[in-house]
This record gives sequence, structure tokens and C-alpha cells, in this order.
Amino acid sequence: MKVIIWVFLLAMVPVFELRGAIPVGCAHGLPPLEVYVAAVIGNMVPVPFIILFIRKIFALIRKWWPKLDKKVARLESRALKKAGTIHKYELLGLALFVAVPLPGTGAWTGALIAALLDLRLKRAVPAIFIGVLLAGAALTVLSYGVRLGVAAMG
Repeated sequence: MKVIIWVFLLAMVPVFELRGAIPVGCAHGLPPLEVYVAAVIGNMVPVPFIILFIRKIFALIRKWWPKLDKKVARLESRALKKAGTIHKYELLGLALFVAVPLPGTGAWTGALIAALLDLRLKRAVPAIFIGVLLAGAALTVLSYGVRLGVAAMG
């Protein structure tokens, strides 16, 4: 039971998200559906908070810690550079952006982009959720497929 909690918590953390959480569950021999559900739910927990509060948090950081302004600006700039597809295709673009299980994509970046583009919560969250479901499915198939392939060879 402890490992599934780690899967859930890892999925909440930027950088790790699904890309780190699902392979951890797989490596510990947990059932694929259990890992998938825990990782998807964990990955979605921070999304509404990011969309609602990240711009206010950035403003507070700039006000109280001006030395961090360049880091915040760089984070915003990198997110907005990735926003082209989302700008062009809107919610479908957001879902597809989040669905690609590569570094620099995912729920955190998708939520940051949604916030910076002023996408409404009730429209952005379902799009991000669809992307997380797709990315989670792909990573689960890849993780457990590799595990089964290695087991078959050994």
C-alpha cells in the first residue's frame, strides 16, 4: 500500500508527473490499473490550483523576492513558447500537448499555459484531464509492456 501512495505523490510533482510515477509503480510490481488510476488522480490534483493561483503566486514572488523575477519570467517565457499549438487549436491543442509524455509537457506545463492564456478553469481542466488520461495510458502500456518483454526474455 505504501508504494501506491508514492505513485500518487510522485505524479503530483513537476518534472516527475506521470513519466516518473507510472514506471515506479511498474517496477514495484503493482497492478497496471491501480498504478494508472493513482498516477492520473495524483497528476490532476495540482491542476486547478495552478490555473487559479499561479499568476497571483508569480506576482507575489516578484513583489516579495525581486531577485527571483528573472526565474519567473523565464518560466513564463518557456511556457508561452510551447503555447503555439494550444493557441491555434485551443482545447484540443491543450489536450494533445499534455498527452505527449515528453519532458516539458504534461499537466503542470499545460495548466501553466492555460493560466497564462486566461483559459477558463471549466474548459481547461477537462482538456488537461483528457491529455493526462492519454499520456497515462501510453506510459502504462510502455512501462508494463517493457516489463513483460524483459520477463519473457529472462
